[in-house]
Amino acid sequence: MNWDDESVPASTPSAGDRLVATDADGEDRAVEAALRPKDLGEFVGQERVRQQLDLVLKAARARGATADHVLLSGAPGLGKTTLSMIIAAEMGAPIRITSGPAIQHAGDLAAILSSLTEGEVLFLDEIHRMSRPAEEMLYMAMEDFRVDVIVGKGPGATAIPLELPPFTLVGATTRAGLLPPPLRDRFGFTGHMEFYAPAELQRVVHRSARLLDVEIEEEGAGEIAGRSRGTPRIANRLLRRVRDYAQVKADGVITREIAEQALEVYEVDARGLDRLDRAVLTALLTLFGGGPVGLSTLAVAVGEERETVEEVAEPFLVREGLLARTPRGRIATPAAWAHLGLTPPQQQGLFGQ
Repeated sequence: MNWDDESVPASTPSAGDRLVATDADGEDRAVEAALRPKDLGEFVGQERVRQQLDLVLKAARARGATADHVLLSGAPGLGKTTLSMIIAAEMGAPIRITSGPAIQHAGDLAAILSSLTEGEVLFLDEIHRMSRPAEEMLYMAMEDFRVDVIVGKGPGATAIPLELPPFTLVGATTRAGLLPPPLRDRFGFTGHMEFYAPAELQRVVHRSARLLDVEIEEEGAGEIAGRSRGTPRIANRLLRRVRDYAQVKADGVITREIAEQALEVYEVDARGLDRLDRAVLTALLTLFGGGPVGLSTLAVAVGEERETVEEVAEPFLVREGLLARTPRGRIATPAAWAHLGLTPPQQQGLFGQ
């Protein structure tokens, strides 16, 4: 087997450059701010979380109290930040936004908490990445609305109790399993955000197109939704790129044909795979006969860091049923061979190939 097979792309886009990346850059954040729904009635999808959260907020308003602390978990781009802003809007309260990586010391958290006003919503993104000392301070703040500020060092250090006004903490995490049980248990409501169905994403695309003043046909919206990997953030990003193509190459109306042509230019195929995803599958199939192959070897074959392959490409490929992780290594499924139009070798493997 020639490990320099020319069928494998010589280079692949970095995770940050991918059109189907779930992380938001500066442009995404600016557009998302304009497209965000303002209340639960406008929010598309996540029906179970939305209904449960609606009950929590209505009950809090009826009691004239602050809402319980809320933990939202799920993959990036599914609407956790949007829901935090809706919680604040529904409660008629201001919102303070920060993130776990920004709080590296207990003093950082104490400064934020001491400046909150009564009823204010504190949104803490990536809460699982907060430092341990800050995390332990947060326990008391959430439960008793009080923190102990340490003044001085060594034997002469003194703990000064600081009373806090009642507030609502909304924590967001992509890795709920990394949260320690004492922190998880202090949230009154926990909601897990699921990936969106194509029909829900089609509604998201239609709503965004209306706000962006873009004319789009039903089949055009369906084509974009089907390639959006179950994620509204990706759907909105693809919509903007297809809009650009329609304005330059057509009459500005997004039809199914225009959407297909545009996304072919941007190398996002019918299942939402981009160049990096296809490079991983192509290497796995053509260089290693479908596997099994180790992660490090596979990463070298596609010219990427192993973390990029494992954390960026693999989750979607596994979710799509195109790749499987086994104790022996990564193995391609029959669906992967079919998707790339290749014929599997005649051998007995995990999937009976």
